Amino acid sequence: MLRYSSFVNPHNAENAPLAHKIFEYLVIIIGIAPMALMVNWVLLPHAFVGGGLTGICSAIYYVTDELFPSLFPKYNGAIPVWLTTFVFNAILLTIAGLTVGWKFCIRTMVGVAAITFWYRVIPILPHPIISDPWLGAIIGGFVFGLSLGCVLAANGSSGGTDIVAMIVNHYRNISLGNIMLACDVLIIASAFFLPLPSYMQAEGGDPNYLHIKRVLYGVAMTISYTVAVDWLMARLHRSVHFLIYSTKYDEIATAINTTVNRGVTVLDGTGWYSKKPVKVISVLVRKPESSLVFKLVHDIDPNALVSIADVGGVFGSGFDKIKAK
Repeated sequence: MLRYSSFVNPHNAENAPLAHKIFEYLVIIIGIAPMALMVNWVLLPHAFVGGGLTGICSAIYYVTDELFPSLFPKYNGAIPVWLTTFVFNAILLTIAGLTVGWKFCIRTMVGVAAITFWYRVIPILPHPIISDPWLGAIIGGFVFGLSLGCVLAANGSSGGTDIVAMIVNHYRNISLGNIMLACDVLIIASAFFLPLPSYMQAEGGDPNYLHIKRVLYGVAMTISYTVAVDWLMARLHRSVHFLIYSTKYDEIATAINTTVNRGVTVLDGTGWYSKKPVKVISVLVRKPESSLVFKLVHDIDPNALVSIADVGGVFGSGFDKIKAK
Protein backbone atom coordinates (compact mmCIF):
# COMPACT_ATOMS: atom_id res chain seq x y z
CA MET A 1 0.00 0.00 0.00
CA LEU A 2 1.32 3.44 -0.91
CA ARG A 3 1.19 5.94 1.92
CA TYR A 4 -0.13 9.40 1.22
CA SER A 5 1.98 11.39 3.64
CA SER A 6 5.06 12.21 1.59
CA PHE A 7 2.99 13.13 -1.50
CA VAL A 8 0.99 15.78 0.33
CA ASN A 9 3.84 16.81 2.61
CA PRO A 10 7.25 17.61 1.08
CA HIS A 11 8.97 17.43 4.48
CA ASN A 12 8.31 13.69 4.62
CA ALA A 13 9.91 13.05 1.23
CA GLU A 14 13.23 11.92 2.71
CA ASN A 15 11.58 9.12 4.68
CA ALA A 16 9.16 7.99 1.97
CA PRO A 17 9.35 4.33 0.84
CA LEU A 18 11.00 3.58 -2.50
CA ALA A 19 7.68 2.74 -4.19
CA HIS A 20 6.30 6.11 -3.17
CA LYS A 21 9.37 7.97 -4.40
CA ILE A 22 8.93 6.27 -7.77
CA PHE A 23 5.26 7.31 -7.71
CA GLU A 24 6.26 10.92 -7.02
CA TYR A 25 8.75 10.93 -9.91
CA LEU A 26 6.01 9.63 -12.21
CA VAL A 27 3.71 12.43 -10.98
CA ILE A 28 6.42 14.98 -11.78
CA ILE A 29 7.04 13.57 -15.28
CA ILE A 30 3.38 13.13 -16.26
CA GLY A 31 1.97 16.03 -14.24
CA ILE A 32 4.21 18.54 -15.97
CA ALA A 33 2.80 17.69 -19.43
CA PRO A 34 -0.27 20.01 -19.20
CA MET A 35 2.12 22.91 -18.59
CA ALA A 36 3.79 22.24 -21.94
CA LEU A 37 0.39 21.82 -23.59
CA MET A 38 -0.74 25.25 -22.40
CA VAL A 39 2.51 26.86 -23.52
CA ASN A 40 2.53 25.29 -27.01
CA TRP A 41 -1.23 25.43 -27.60
CA VAL A 42 -2.20 28.72 -25.92
CA LEU A 43 0.69 30.91 -24.75
CA LEU A 44 2.93 30.77 -27.85
CA PRO A 45 0.12 30.96 -30.46
CA HIS A 46 -1.25 34.04 -28.65
CA ALA A 47 2.27 35.45 -28.18
CA PHE A 48 1.74 35.87 -24.42
CA VAL A 49 4.64 36.59 -22.08
CA GLY A 50 4.00 35.07 -18.66
CA GLY A 51 6.19 34.97 -15.60
CA GLY A 52 9.16 32.79 -14.77
CA LEU A 53 11.64 31.20 -17.11
CA THR A 54 8.82 30.24 -19.46
CA GLY A 55 8.20 33.95 -20.04
CA ILE A 56 11.87 34.59 -20.80
CA CYS A 57 12.08 31.65 -23.22
CA SER A 58 8.82 32.74 -24.89
CA ALA A 59 10.16 36.28 -25.36
CA ILE A 60 13.32 34.89 -26.98
CA TYR A 61 11.14 32.76 -29.25
CA TYR A 62 9.20 35.84 -30.45
CA VAL A 63 12.26 38.08 -30.88
CA THR A 64 14.23 35.49 -32.90
CA ASP A 65 11.35 34.70 -35.27
CA GLU A 66 12.74 34.05 -38.80
CA LEU A 67 16.33 34.80 -37.69
CA PHE A 68 17.64 31.21 -38.00
CA PRO A 69 15.64 29.52 -40.78
CA SER A 70 18.36 26.96 -41.55
CA LEU A 71 18.88 25.96 -37.90
CA PHE A 72 15.26 25.82 -36.78
CA PRO A 73 13.06 25.41 -39.87
CA LYS A 74 10.39 23.62 -37.82
CA TYR A 75 9.98 26.76 -35.67
CA ASN A 76 9.96 29.33 -38.48
CA GLY A 77 13.58 30.17 -37.75
CA ALA A 78 12.96 31.05 -34.07
CA ILE A 79 14.98 29.61 -31.19
CA PRO A 80 12.60 26.98 -29.72
CA VAL A 81 11.40 27.21 -26.14
CA TRP A 82 12.53 23.67 -25.33
CA LEU A 83 16.14 24.54 -26.19
CA THR A 84 16.35 27.79 -24.21
CA THR A 85 14.55 26.11 -21.29
CA PHE A 86 17.14 23.35 -21.21
CA VAL A 87 20.15 25.67 -21.57
CA PHE A 88 19.06 28.19 -18.91
CA ASN A 89 18.09 25.47 -16.46
CA ALA A 90 21.36 23.62 -16.99
CA ILE A 91 23.29 26.79 -16.13
CA LEU A 92 21.10 27.55 -13.10
CA LEU A 93 21.26 23.96 -11.82
CA THR A 94 25.04 23.97 -12.07
CA ILE A 95 25.21 27.18 -10.02
CA ALA A 96 22.67 25.82 -7.52
CA GLY A 97 24.54 22.55 -7.19
CA LEU A 98 27.77 24.37 -6.37
CA THR A 99 26.11 26.76 -3.90
CA VAL A 100 22.99 25.22 -2.37
CA GLY A 101 24.02 21.59 -2.85
CA TRP A 102 23.37 18.83 -5.39
CA LYS A 103 20.83 17.09 -3.16
CA PHE A 104 18.36 19.93 -3.78
CA CYS A 105 18.86 19.62 -7.54
CA ILE A 106 17.94 15.95 -8.08
CA ARG A 107 14.17 16.31 -8.28
CA THR A 108 14.54 19.63 -10.12
CA MET A 109 16.67 17.84 -12.73
CA VAL A 110 13.84 15.37 -13.29
CA GLY A 111 11.37 18.24 -13.67
CA VAL A 112 13.64 20.10 -16.10
CA ALA A 113 14.19 16.96 -18.19
CA ALA A 114 10.44 16.33 -18.27
CA ILE A 115 9.42 19.87 -19.26
CA THR A 116 12.14 19.97 -21.93
CA PHE A 117 10.89 16.64 -23.33
CA TRP A 118 7.24 17.73 -23.43
CA TYR A 119 8.10 21.09 -25.02
CA ARG A 120 10.01 19.15 -27.68
CA VAL A 121 7.40 16.52 -28.55
CA ILE A 122 4.21 18.60 -28.27
CA PRO A 123 3.75 20.61 -31.49
CA ILE A 124 3.21 24.37 -31.40
CA LEU A 125 -0.19 25.07 -32.92
CA PRO A 126 -0.45 27.80 -35.58
CA HIS A 127 -3.69 28.93 -33.95
CA PRO A 128 -4.50 28.73 -30.23
CA ILE A 129 -7.08 26.18 -29.08
CA ILE A 130 -8.76 29.02 -27.15
CA SER A 131 -9.24 31.82 -29.65
CA ASP A 132 -10.22 34.61 -27.24
CA PRO A 133 -7.03 36.06 -25.67
CA TRP A 134 -8.61 36.83 -22.29
CA LEU A 135 -10.12 33.35 -21.97
CA GLY A 136 -6.85 31.88 -23.18
CA ALA A 137 -4.93 33.75 -20.50
CA ILE A 138 -7.31 32.76 -17.70
CA ILE A 139 -8.03 29.14 -18.65
CA GLY A 140 -4.51 28.48 -19.89
CA GLY A 141 -3.06 29.96 -16.72
CA PHE A 142 -5.38 27.92 -14.50
CA VAL A 143 -4.49 24.62 -16.19
CA PHE A 144 -0.82 25.62 -16.08
CA GLY A 145 -1.17 26.28 -12.33
CA LEU A 146 -2.91 22.97 -11.62
CA SER A 147 -0.12 21.17 -13.45
CA LEU A 148 2.54 23.07 -11.51
CA GLY A 149 0.68 22.36 -8.26
CA CYS A 150 0.79 18.62 -8.93
CA VAL A 151 4.54 18.83 -9.52
CA LEU A 152 5.08 20.86 -6.33
CA ALA A 153 2.91 18.44 -4.33
CA ALA A 154 5.19 15.62 -5.49
CA ASN A 155 8.16 17.61 -4.13
CA GLY A 156 9.29 18.49 -7.64
CA SER A 157 10.04 21.67 -9.57
CA SER A 158 10.05 22.77 -13.18
CA GLY A 159 13.19 24.81 -12.56
CA GLY A 160 13.59 28.40 -13.74
CA THR A 161 13.03 31.17 -11.22
CA ASP A 162 12.53 28.53 -8.49
CA ILE A 163 16.26 27.86 -8.74
CA VAL A 164 17.11 31.57 -8.78
CA ALA A 165 15.01 32.09 -5.65
CA MET A 166 16.73 29.23 -3.83
CA ILE A 167 20.19 30.57 -4.72
CA VAL A 168 19.39 34.14 -3.62
CA ASN A 169 17.66 32.91 -0.46
CA HIS A 170 20.77 30.87 0.36
CA TYR A 171 22.84 34.04 0.69
CA ARG A 172 20.27 36.71 1.62
CA ASN A 173 17.37 36.68 4.05
CA ILE A 174 14.78 37.41 1.38
CA SER A 175 11.61 35.32 1.13
CA LEU A 176 11.29 33.01 -1.88
CA GLY A 177 7.89 34.50 -2.73
CA ASN A 178 9.23 38.05 -2.96
CA ILE A 179 12.13 36.96 -5.16
CA MET A 180 9.86 35.08 -7.55
CA LEU A 181 7.36 37.97 -7.62
CA ALA A 182 10.09 40.43 -8.54
CA CYS A 183 11.28 38.15 -11.34
CA ASP A 184 7.74 37.74 -12.69
CA VAL A 185 7.09 41.50 -12.69
CA LEU A 186 10.25 42.23 -14.68
CA ILE A 187 9.62 39.42 -17.18
CA ILE A 188 5.97 40.28 -17.83
CA ALA A 189 6.76 44.01 -18.12
CA SER A 190 9.33 43.21 -20.84
CA ALA A 191 6.41 42.26 -23.15
CA PHE A 192 5.75 45.98 -23.61
CA PHE A 193 8.99 46.31 -25.61
CA LEU A 194 8.54 43.22 -27.82
CA PRO A 195 7.16 43.38 -31.38
CA LEU A 196 3.38 42.98 -31.46
CA PRO A 197 1.98 39.70 -32.82
CA SER A 198 0.15 39.91 -36.16
CA TYR A 199 -3.32 39.40 -34.70
CA MET A 200 -2.85 42.43 -32.41
CA GLN A 201 -1.45 44.56 -35.22
CA ALA A 202 -4.58 43.73 -37.21
CA GLU A 203 -6.68 45.35 -34.48
CA GLY A 204 -5.18 48.74 -35.30
CA GLY A 205 -5.29 51.66 -32.90
CA ASP A 206 -2.68 53.14 -30.60
CA PRO A 207 0.41 50.87 -30.45
CA ASN A 208 1.07 51.83 -26.81
CA TYR A 209 -2.43 50.67 -25.90
CA LEU A 210 -1.84 47.36 -27.66
CA HIS A 211 1.48 46.88 -25.85
CA ILE A 212 -0.19 47.55 -22.50
CA LYS A 213 -2.96 45.14 -23.43
CA ARG A 214 -0.36 42.47 -24.16
CA VAL A 215 1.24 43.01 -20.75
CA LEU A 216 -2.18 42.68 -19.14
CA TYR A 217 -2.68 39.31 -20.84
CA GLY A 218 0.50 38.13 -19.14
CA VAL A 219 -0.67 39.54 -15.81
CA ALA A 220 -4.02 37.75 -16.14
CA MET A 221 -2.31 34.47 -16.96
CA THR A 222 0.09 34.81 -14.03
CA ILE A 223 -2.70 35.63 -11.57
CA SER A 224 -4.74 32.70 -12.88
CA TYR A 225 -1.96 30.14 -12.46
CA THR A 226 -1.04 31.55 -9.03
CA VAL A 227 -4.63 31.13 -7.86
CA ALA A 228 -4.70 27.58 -9.23
CA VAL A 229 -1.46 26.62 -7.48
CA ASP A 230 -2.61 28.11 -4.17
CA TRP A 231 -6.01 26.42 -4.43
CA LEU A 232 -4.55 22.98 -5.16
CA MET A 233 -1.83 23.21 -2.52
CA ALA A 234 -4.35 24.40 0.07
CA ARG A 235 -6.54 21.39 -0.73
CA LEU A 236 -3.66 18.96 -0.45
CA HIS A 237 -2.19 20.55 2.68
CA ARG A 238 -5.38 20.84 4.73
CA SER A 239 -4.99 19.03 8.03
CA VAL A 240 -7.40 17.53 10.53
CA HIS A 241 -7.18 16.59 14.21
CA PHE A 242 -8.54 13.23 15.33
CA LEU A 243 -9.58 12.35 18.88
CA ILE A 244 -10.32 8.64 19.07
CA TYR A 245 -11.85 6.97 22.14
CA SER A 246 -11.49 3.18 22.09
CA THR A 247 -10.62 0.26 24.37
CA LYS A 248 -8.45 -1.00 21.51
CA TYR A 249 -6.39 2.16 21.51
CA ASP A 250 -3.09 0.29 21.32
CA GLU A 251 -4.03 -1.52 18.09
CA ILE A 252 -5.41 1.64 16.50
CA ALA A 253 -2.40 3.73 17.48
CA THR A 254 0.00 1.12 16.10
CA ALA A 255 -1.98 0.84 12.85
CA ILE A 256 -1.91 4.63 12.34
CA ASN A 257 1.83 4.68 13.04
CA THR A 258 2.67 1.92 10.58
CA THR A 259 0.09 2.44 7.83
CA VAL A 260 -0.47 6.21 7.73
CA ASN A 261 3.08 6.97 8.87
CA ARG A 262 1.90 9.57 11.39
CA GLY A 263 2.87 10.17 14.99
CA VAL A 264 0.24 9.35 17.59
CA THR A 265 -0.18 10.67 21.13
CA VAL A 266 -2.17 8.61 23.67
CA LEU A 267 -3.70 10.78 26.39
CA ASP A 268 -4.92 9.71 29.81
CA GLY A 269 -8.52 10.62 30.57
CA THR A 270 -11.38 9.80 32.90
CA GLY A 271 -14.94 8.96 31.90
CA TRP A 272 -16.88 11.24 34.20
CA TYR A 273 -20.03 9.14 34.16
CA SER A 274 -18.29 5.82 34.77
CA LYS A 275 -15.41 7.33 36.75
CA LYS A 276 -13.14 4.89 34.91
CA PRO A 277 -9.80 5.75 33.27
CA VAL A 278 -9.83 5.92 29.47
CA LYS A 279 -7.23 6.34 26.76
CA VAL A 280 -7.69 8.98 24.08
CA ILE A 281 -5.76 8.85 20.80
CA SER A 282 -4.75 12.25 19.46
CA VAL A 283 -3.40 12.39 15.91
CA LEU A 284 -2.91 15.07 13.27
CA VAL A 285 -3.08 14.03 9.62
CA ARG A 286 -3.47 15.61 6.22
CA LYS A 287 -7.01 15.79 4.88
CA PRO A 288 -6.39 13.15 2.15
CA GLU A 289 -5.21 10.75 4.86
CA SER A 290 -8.36 11.05 6.98
CA SER A 291 -10.32 8.42 5.05
CA LEU A 292 -7.55 5.92 5.68
CA VAL A 293 -7.64 6.68 9.43
CA PHE A 294 -11.40 6.18 9.48
CA LYS A 295 -11.03 2.83 7.71
CA LEU A 296 -8.39 1.65 10.18
CA VAL A 297 -10.54 2.62 13.17
CA HIS A 298 -13.62 0.95 11.69
CA ASP A 299 -11.75 -2.27 10.92
CA ILE A 300 -10.25 -2.51 14.42
CA ASP A 301 -13.09 -1.17 16.58
CA PRO A 302 -16.40 -0.30 14.89
CA ASN A 303 -17.73 0.93 18.24
CA ALA A 304 -15.00 3.54 18.73
CA LEU A 305 -15.97 7.18 19.27
CA VAL A 306 -14.22 9.45 16.80
CA SER A 307 -14.07 13.24 16.78
CA ILE A 308 -12.55 15.12 13.85
CA ALA A 309 -11.87 18.85 13.48
CA ASP A 310 -10.31 20.96 10.70
CA VAL A 311 -7.26 22.91 11.80
CA GLY A 312 -5.98 26.16 10.36
CA GLY A 313 -2.39 24.96 10.05
CA VAL A 314 0.02 22.39 11.39
CA PHE A 315 3.72 23.18 11.61
CA GLY A 316 6.61 21.00 12.65
CA SER A 317 7.89 17.50 12.02
CA GLY A 318 5.96 15.77 9.26
CA PHE A 319 3.94 18.87 8.34
CA ASP A 320 4.73 22.38 7.13
CA LYS A 321 8.06 23.88 7.99
CA ILE A 322 8.08 26.40 10.82
CA LYS A 323 9.13 29.77 9.37
CA ALA A 324 10.29 32.83 11.21
CA LYS A 325 8.73 35.18 8.62
